[in-house]
Amino acid sequence: MIITSSEKVPLEKCPALVLNADFRPLSYYPLSLWCWQDAVKSVFLERVSIVSNYRRKIRSPSFEMKLPSVIALKNFVKPSEYPSFTRFNVFLRDKFSCQYCGEKKDLTFDHLLPKSKGGVTDWENVVTACSTCNVKKGGRLYSASEMRLYKKPFRPTVDDLHQNGRNFPPNFLHESWMDYLYWDVELLP
Repeated sequence: MIITSSEKVPLEKCPALVLNADFRPLSYYPLSLWCWQDAVKSVFLERVSIVSNYRRKIRSPSFEMKLPSVIALKNFVKPSEYPSFTRFNVFLRDKFSCQYCGEKKDLTFDHLLPKSKGGVTDWENVVTACSTCNVKKGGRLYSASEMRLYKKPFRPTVDDLHQNGRNFPPNFLHESWMDYLYWDVELLP
């Protein structure tokens, strides 16, 4: 759902999209958002530039400003090449679907070489699996399970996860963010 500007939106519903100094989001999934307080504080500390504002204003007795909806860091933050190995990032790499049957509900992860047989918990040995397939495979070796993977597990780059994250936009997208996000944006000639 794309939200349009409004002056009556509660402050808690006014996060700022955070862009790196190259004007790309720091992260797509989860989307790099700061609460309004952190955004305003960073503006005053001159750590960010305001790219776009909400219509909503904040006031003090001696000051008034529009809330920033998009901010860009003044100093470039070099993204790491490889993401942390977390359950969430495994699900994101595998596009939130079981790698055996394609199911998207009741997800867990499965070790191709079970831990009980010396398998390690790393990118190349773990895949997203639904509970049904995980129980079906059990403690057997993948090669002995007679199950087929949709895709062989691999160590993704941050760009791989960003690309996958674009397929899962958040429920809240402010209209001022659309120029900096790359899902369903019509390009002008």
